Amino acid sequence: MIRKPAVAGLFYEMDPVALREQIQWCFKHQLGPGKLPDKIGNERNVRGVVVPHAGYMYSGPVAAHSYYAVAEDGFPETFVILCPNHTGMGSGVSAMTEGTWETPLGRVEIDNEFAELLVANTPILDSDPTAHIQEHAAEVQLPFLQYLNEGKESFRFVPVCMWMQDIQTSMEIGTSIARTAEKLGRDVLVVASSDMTHYQPQDIARRGDMQVLDAMESMDENLLISRVAELNITMCGYGPVTAAITASKAMGATSCEVKSYATSGDTTGDHSSVVGYASAVFR
Repeated sequence: MIRKPAVAGLFYEMDPVALREQIQWCFKHQLGPGKLPDKIGNERNVRGVVVPHAGYMYSGPVAAHSYYAVAEDGFPETFVILCPNHTGMGSGVSAMTEGTWETPLGRVEIDNEFAELLVANTPILDSDPTAHIQEHAAEVQLPFLQYLNEGKESFRFVPVCMWMQDIQTSMEIGTSIARTAEKLGRDVLVVASSDMTHYQPQDIARRGDMQVLDAMESMDENLLISRVAELNITMCGYGPVTAAITASKAMGATSCEVKSYATSGDTTGDHSSVVGYASAVFR
């Protein structure tokens, strides 16, 4: 099946030319890296990244920091994109195991072999496209990757949507991603899609998010989950981030660097009720 874009024209530009310009704006923005990546590297030390998933006008510059690091480090064979379930549709944890996803920049094929083996080896994970049809949190990552990869060998991806985000489920997903990559000999990079605190004043959001980001940099899954719970942080994708930490460590990552943090207030000027955004790299 071909999954049509659900949020083109809403979260990012629908016109391909305008979308490329919007992505370039994200990279060049003062809250972004400040410049475009000048090359695609081949080191492949990055095992995972954390990226936000709001509209590009709000969180795109922060997301660009992680994608700049991906560009410098090099593309894997397969991206596993982990995201929260905002719609409530589908299974508790679901992968889409076949088909292609379409954006204004073209189509990206699902790594069917990886996805099916991942589902087969992960009891908590179902093959269920329902959760993915209207979900924006994975979709908004693809245009960045397509932009960086234009004119080069195609990449594939596996989307995993998580309604269940408890520590056991998240670590099971992360462990299984690493084991599946090892079994197939597949070079994999995990993308964890999450925003941080939602709809709090700027100072409160930043203060709480900094404590969660400290836990993220420690690469301690239990500490991350406990900080989110104890501080009542409304981070929508703590499960995907936890799974990414587990997978990245299993694939050899030893450090996490938070590349950027900003809020919607930093782009709109309204600090009364903001959403926090962070980018981070595991290597």
